[in-house]
Amino acid sequence: MALISTQSLSVDTRLKNISMQLQRGEVLGLIGPNGAGKSTLLKTLAGLESFSGEIMLEANKIDAYSSSERARLIGLQPQMVDSTWPISVEEVVALGRTPWHDRDEAAIQQAMQMAGVTEFAERTIEHLSGGERARVWLARVLAGQPQALLVDEPVANLDIHYQLSVMNVLKEYAANNNGVIVALHDLSLAARYCDKLCLLKNAECVAQGSAAEVLTESLLHSVYQVEVEVDLNRQPPVVLPK
Repeated sequence: MALISTQSLSVDTRLKNISMQLQRGEVLGLIGPNGAGKSTLLKTLAGLESFSGEIMLEANKIDAYSSSERARLIGLQPQMVDSTWPISVEEVVALGRTPWHDRDEAAIQQAMQMAGVTEFAERTIEHLSGGERARVWLARVLAGQPQALLVDEPVANLDIHYQLSVMNVLKEYAANNNGVIVALHDLSLAARYCDKLCLLKNAECVAQGSAAEVLTESLLHSVYQVEVEVDLNRQPPVVLPK
């Protein structure tokens, strides 16, 4: 049984007839141009958008859960977060425990360690770089220990070292009997870390499956309108514009 599944999921003009499945242990990558619907899909799966069609969380429709129950089961890390709060990193991460109405210190410390932010736990969030803040937001959602983790562009402001570090964290998190859906623009990272991909264009999923099935030169050219070179046999795999 899928951890999350959708059937004919639509959100006004921003999503059209999306049918997909996320299994436990999987990282599912959402790829596609800007405005294709990736962020809308993540917010909808988290219960933040009105929709038509069906979203299932294992055996139950998502609207069978209260908002607090959904927040415990599904964690969303949006792309843009207000980061001017004059509070410490540790306090920001502790906010991830809000759905549980507790402050689990072990969960907070583990989340900070996983996201690589322990070293500046006492610093205030307003004094961090954009890349450091991005890792703090990831730690915050990890502290809630959701079964399904939805992450929107988590590596956008990170250097190469931390891009790989964050993607390794997501892969490890999924492997621990959870599921991860991550929106990415870097197709090489998507090929390297995602078990399957959903390629979005104009609010529709135009292809889904393994990297080999989705990341073809002809399909990517039709979606992105650029010539690309795809070599999935390299380790790590590479997808580059020609």
